[in-house]
Amino acid sequence: RLLGAEAMTRLFEFTPQELASTAWAFGTLNMHAPELFEAIALESEQRIGSFTPQNIANTAWAFATLDIPAPRLFDAIARESE
Repeated sequence: RLLGAEAMTRLFEFTPQELASTAWAFGTLNMHAPELFEAIALESEQRIGSFTPQNIANTAWAFATLDIPAPRLFDAIARESE
């Protein structure tokens, strides 16, 4: 929880890869952190155009694995994939 709380205060500084890797790491560890994922979704949605395909895949995978709804993020991913 402490790691998630610290990350939330600095997400605006994260690169797209760091956002995706953070989501991926929490997903891999099956660590539910709804507030962190809400913040990751918002930050990622705003910068989705800077994400590589791998960043997008890792982010989407983490949200799906943890069953965290993020419709606006997934809409942004769909638009970016067109």
